[in-house]
Amino acid sequence: MNHWLTILTLVPFIGGIVIVGLGAERKNLVRGLALATSLIGLGGAICLWLHFNAKSAELQFVEKFDWVPTLGIQYFLGVDGLGALMVLLTAIVTPLAILASWNVEDCPHVFHALVLWLQAGLFGTFTALNFFHWFLFWELGLIPAFFLIKLWGGPKRGPAATQFFIYTMVGSVALLLSFLAIRLATGSFDFIELAGMAKSGLLTTKLQTAFGWKNIGLVVFFGAFLGFAVKVPVIPFHTWLPAAYAEAPSPVTMLLTGVMSKMGVYGFLRILLPIFPQQIQAVLTPLLWLAVATVVLSTCAAFAQKDIKRMLAYSSINHLGYCLLAMFAAVSMATSVKDAALQKAAALDGCLLQMFNHGLTASALFLFVALIEKRSGGLRGLDDFGGLRKVVPVFTGLMGIALFSSLGLPGLNGFVGEFLIFKGVFPLAPWAAAISTLGILVTAIFLLTLIQRVFCGPLNEHWAKFPDLTTGDRLLVIPSIALMFILGVWPQFILGAVDATVVKLVQQLNF
Repeated sequence: MNHWLTILTLVPFIGGIVIVGLGAERKNLVRGLALATSLIGLGGAICLWLHFNAKSAELQFVEKFDWVPTLGIQYFLGVDGLGALMVLLTAIVTPLAILASWNVEDCPHVFHALVLWLQAGLFGTFTALNFFHWFLFWELGLIPAFFLIKLWGGPKRGPAATQFFIYTMVGSVALLLSFLAIRLATGSFDFIELAGMAKSGLLTTKLQTAFGWKNIGLVVFFGAFLGFAVKVPVIPFHTWLPAAYAEAPSPVTMLLTGVMSKMGVYGFLRILLPIFPQQIQAVLTPLLWLAVATVVLSTCAAFAQKDIKRMLAYSSINHLGYCLLAMFAAVSMATSVKDAALQKAAALDGCLLQMFNHGLTASALFLFVALIEKRSGGLRGLDDFGGLRKVVPVFTGLMGIALFSSLGLPGLNGFVGEFLIFKGVFPLAPWAAAISTLGILVTAIFLLTLIQRVFCGPLNEHWAKFPDLTTGDRLLVIPSIALMFILGVWPQFILGAVDATVVKLVQQLNF
């Protein structure tokens, strides 16, 4: 048995412990060690990706042994295409966030330790397959995020952190109660075993037998749904996100939007869809309406913002709404749709690609916001600037690429995922796909408005000496920009690795 996944998770966890022990005085050593630790994680994730057998839909790098046998708890790790992709995304975004926070002066040892512990929690969440220790990693990811917002955030960080904590804790409690009910009925916490029970209908039968209530399956489903819906977030469970993203330091926002928001989508794909397909089918129309609302209403809210950070925060909700649309449409019976399985696979392929692309693009955009704040003394309003392209052409060009990627311009990474989602959803749920196209239109309007207000028009003379990107800044943003182009013309780099996993998931949903 290999222990690759365990080692990958332990590296940032142990690195954080060492960094805390160094103290606040050794700032350069703390920063260098944090970056080195995150780069070791990146190297491990790349090795994992290169050794991953893309043609197989089976779990790989599996570690499994009894932990607490009397409670049905096993130490069970493994990745398929979905897990490997999320591990890679986490490993890419974390060192970028550490570099973006290089100049943190207030307790840098605690700050960087929390970032590494957050990375460890994310690695564990994307690799654990038994609910007990998966839930431990889930919570480990949330606790550092709370303190990063609370201690290093903006002037309203207290309320923002508290709101973040309350929402996520309520979701976590609901999720925990649902799985305790499942454990009582089935004796298992194993995601793979539970998915097999759901496929045969045995899970629903066991729940009804254990609790003597016909609709208990729906109650358990809604508890689990709430836990993940808060994290995505699904409208109307989203109100914590704009404040948290706006008040968190921009490097922390990179992690929140780039990777942590994917925890919720990952939970839908790994847990809800395979374990509760019948329950999702029973309430499919309301779920599709929630997905449509998440896509459309978030773009309207983004259009109304004057703060760039809040605008991009609502934009993140919109982009993850497309993932919800794809996932719920993939559960539809679609008996009259020609090649329904193919359409479902297209939608889910687009969903996974959208998760990776959004993480890459959104984290890059918040990195650019951090650079703007650094140069302007903390300003980030649409009306605070104007005409910056005349003095910072490189900054304008590179941020423009990231904005057009978010908009979904063909040739950049954002286009392919959205195209596949709509390609699959239109035959499966045409009304939902048609309404959701409004989100694409409004996204184009508010992102072009951002470009016009900040970079175009007459130059605000106050910013006549606004500095362009330094060599270090360019080296920091170029990897993300390069990946936007690479995935825009070669999406098979991702799709080739996840397609077998998607096909298996579609087969699981054919109940």
